[in-house]
Amino acid sequence: MMTTQDQALVALFAGLDTPGVSDALDKLGLPGQCFGIAPLNNYSTVVVGPAFTVQYVSASVPPGTVGDFIDDVSPGDVVVIDNGGRTDCTVWGDIMTQYAGSRAIAATVIDGVCRDVSKALSDGYPMFSKGRFMRTGKDRVQVQSVNQPVSIGSARVCARDIVVADANGVVIVPRARAAEVAACARQIESVEAQIRSLLTQGKTLEQARAALGYHSVQRKV
Repeated sequence: MMTTQDQALVALFAGLDTPGVSDALDKLGLPGQCFGIAPLNNYSTVVVGPAFTVQYVSASVPPGTVGDFIDDVSPGDVVVIDNGGRTDCTVWGDIMTQYAGSRAIAATVIDGVCRDVSKALSDGYPMFSKGRFMRTGKDRVQVQSVNQPVSIGSARVCARDIVVADANGVVIVPRARAAEVAACARQIESVEAQIRSLLTQGKTLEQARAALGYHSVQRKV
């Protein structure tokens, strides 16, 4: 179950998006942008939730399991799967999508590929991956660990880190720095809102940026 602290950390990011959070990570000198991980659809809302991490490795002989971990995922969690960036076999399909949706799991992020995408698209279930491919991962990969650190698009993800995902991609916020990152993102967003306001008043972009020190807003301190 999501704890009270989980809920409080998620609430910090209400109204923010991945570009704003990404800028805050840059300013604070933190990594977290998941390179090469794209949304399955142009989602109009932002997903925020604690990470439930899963690592897959090549299957043993006889092979191990591929998806039973989902029974342990809490409502509101984001399933974060490290399949080593493999694009030759999938680790998520329509049965997982249906079950995740019925359990109110927030989204799935895969360093790898998914399949049966029509189900995720028709259900509106948020999926983020390196692409799509039809071949099953059964007997090709197996679960190695759950809720241990993983890598997603070169970003490190630990269990219960905060995942922010939208139509632009996925960013990972270290849990211990979540409040700081959210506050920094809001500060950056405030400056950008003021710039947009000045533009509507007829200022040039150069004038608006200069007035609000835009060029140093995202710069690492």
